Amino acid sequence: MRNITWIAVLLILLGVTSRLFPHPANFAPIAAIAMFGGLYLSKRMAFILPMTAMFLSDIVVGFYSWKMMTAVYVSFLLIVGIGILVQRNKTFGNILTGTLLGSVLFFLVTNGAVWGFGTMYAHSFGGLMQSYLMGIPFFKNTLLGDLFYTGVLVGSMEAIALYKTKIFAKQSM
Repeated sequence: MRNITWIAVLLILLGVTSRLFPHPANFAPIAAIAMFGGLYLSKRMAFILPMTAMFLSDIVVGFYSWKMMTAVYVSFLLIVGIGILVQRNKTFGNILTGTLLGSVLFFLVTNGAVWGFGTMYAHSFGGLMQSYLMGIPFFKNTLLGDLFYTGVLVGSMEAIALYKTKIFAKQSM
């Protein structure tokens, strides 16, 4: 339990600091934290982590439209759900697929919310498509950030588990 607390604190700090320091737009670890939580932590902790990191950093960065914030936060909660589903059959391919699905989901939900709740685009099918088209440059960073941070977080956890397995196997001999 003690290790889980440290992991949670470190992930929240990673999420908060990454949003506060200069970074390419949408290249942040929040989705990776959500995926990691779903894969390795209790459901309760998995849902709390990304919300806490987002809320604490939003206090500093600034709050914005509650409808847009809701879309962003719900997207991360859905990514936790993807992680929980992937946890049942955790393979490299499933983690990669889950990460890609989370990136696409975030893109669709948040750009749909910009269209639906904002005034930048006509409230028509054409306006929705324009919102998605204009979001593509941000999607590239979302995808790269999600792949990078998920790779680092999940890769680190799997490397630690492999190391512990090898140490245990040597001690059993």
